[in-house]
Amino acid sequence: MSRSSSLQALGRLLRYARGYRRRIAAATLCSMINKLFDIAPEILIGVAIDVVVNQEQSFVAGLGFVSASSQIIVLGVLTFFIWAGESLFEYLYQILWRNLAQRLQADLRQDAYEHVQRLDMGFFESRSSGELVATMNDDVNQLERFLDGGANSLIQVAVTVVAVGAV
Repeated sequence: MSRSSSLQALGRLLRYARGYRRRIAAATLCSMINKLFDIAPEILIGVAIDVVVNQEQSFVAGLGFVSASSQIIVLGVLTFFIWAGESLFEYLYQILWRNLAQRLQADLRQDAYEHVQRLDMGFFESRSSGELVATMNDDVNQLERFLDGGANSLIQVAVTVVAVGAV
């Protein structure tokens, strides 16, 4: 497949996504928030080291928690909420991406079926219908796999790079 035909195919594929902009935005947002929660424990480890080393002069002490034990309790509570937030947004992004993948897959299959029904019978004389169905099925399944896992992975890598660079 040439570069121009690949871009044309991608353009046709993106047309299917237009109707799902809100779902894509919600899934992307949940993926981003999940990744931010995912990298937060490393920051808390640094804060915990600050508490152990600096005790009453630590960052957390500056927030009003003077004793080292109260600072550790605050970090424990924050850790719980970070874990809960990460779990919640992981659940949400998985559901949203999977739902989006299934809906796009159904749309593509329906349109492919309608297109094949309109083809001239001569088209099928030189091609095996089983091969045609297998190729269409594999292509649509690859799209589903990308949306079900690949899109989220790309977003999370980008968020990690930006967030780690910002810290």
